[in-house]
Amino acid sequence: MRRFLPLLLILLVSHPALAQNYDTVQVRTTPLAKGVYMLAGAGGNMGLAVGEDAVFLVDDEFAPLTPKIRAAIAALSSKPVRFVLNTHWHFDHTGGNKDHGDAGALLVAHDNVRKRLSTGQFIEALNRTEPAAPKGALPVVTFNDSVTFHINGDDVIAFHVAPAHTDGDAIVVFKGANVVHMGDVFVSAGFPFVDLSSGGSINGFIAAAERVLPILDANTKVIPGHGPLADKARLKAFHDMLVAMRDRMKKEIAAKHTIEQVLASSITADYDKDWPGGRERFLRILFQELSRK
Repeated sequence: MRRFLPLLLILLVSHPALAQNYDTVQVRTTPLAKGVYMLAGAGGNMGLAVGEDAVFLVDDEFAPLTPKIRAAIAALSSKPVRFVLNTHWHFDHTGGNKDHGDAGALLVAHDNVRKRLSTGQFIEALNRTEPAAPKGALPVVTFNDSVTFHINGDDVIAFHVAPAHTDGDAIVVFKGANVVHMGDVFVSAGFPFVDLSSGGSINGFIAAAERVLPILDANTKVIPGHGPLADKARLKAFHDMLVAMRDRMKKEIAAKHTIEQVLASSITADYDKDWPGGRERFLRILFQELSRK
């Protein structure tokens, strides 16, 4: 049973159907730099910046957690949330959008986040249908390439990367604070989820890491979409693992092995300890993507 616990934990934070008892969830606050924090509850990790200008929130987990998220923010600032930026469209990162929007926050995201939230979506790998979000949950400001917020004495830069986890992924850089929020383009505790049905791609994950790594240093705090707070070294290890797994899977496909043969093999043996959880889903999706003609 112990070997399955990491996978169970990842499933609990990535699929609300498995985490319905929000009453027991605690929103934990981790200070990262002056006025910049990581908040973690039951969905994707959140980023938070507070200061003289505004409260700026990156992602907002699930709607039932909004009161707890607000309480965690209130412990740091008396100001209301002014901006919410979504790193992508998935329900565990945008579930609180309507609550914050109704309270006056400006919702911001990549163009494709609004497009996907505006219409019903089907996440094939989870066999999950998501209805269109209500108008109040839709980003009001969208961007194609990047957008910069000049607030709290810092430049907060959000930029789009090539389709990776989804086709609307955004990386958020708190430049002066030396903090980066990666969204689900980086998970620090297991194999990632490439949502092919939302336009995702393994090559996008690799390209995103290669774009971000040069702007990091040994002191940069890296907020992953899921998992513990990380750093440049952990992101580099994630990148190297993805490159190796992509290349190994290409060889398996070229050898005409089936996915069941791959699953039964030791293809991930040297990574299973450092990246526990999500193995079977990752391999099935990788096989599916790389088998496309």
